Amino acid sequence: MTSIDDRDAAMTELLGIRSSIDNIDAALIHLLAERFKFTQQVGRLKARHGLPPSDPDREKRQIARLRALAEDAHLDPAFAEKWFNFVVAEVIQHHEELAGEASAAADPAGAV
Repeated sequence: MTSIDDRDAAMTELLGIRSSIDNIDAALIHLLAERFKFTQQVGRLKARHGLPPSDPDREKRQIARLRALAEDAHLDPAFAEKWFNFVVAEVIQHHEELAGEASAAADPAGAV
């Protein structure tokens, strides 16, 4: 049976670990926000020049790169790929929206 002192020590340690996790979560959110600022720039550039919203060749290269980074970091490469695919789906959606806005601005008579 665990003593009250051991339980209190475990709870203190747990709170410290959770605080570290919370700090990492905050950093991840800020990094994702920064990443999306750049992908919005990419989307606007693609829209201005009529480039497709997605780039499957780049996505394949990025998946291979991120899987290797995940392995080096002792993170499940499949998880890294799932995360990347989730982010890319959101980025492509934003790029499609930007392309639609650019198309409508270029052809206001065609807008309904």
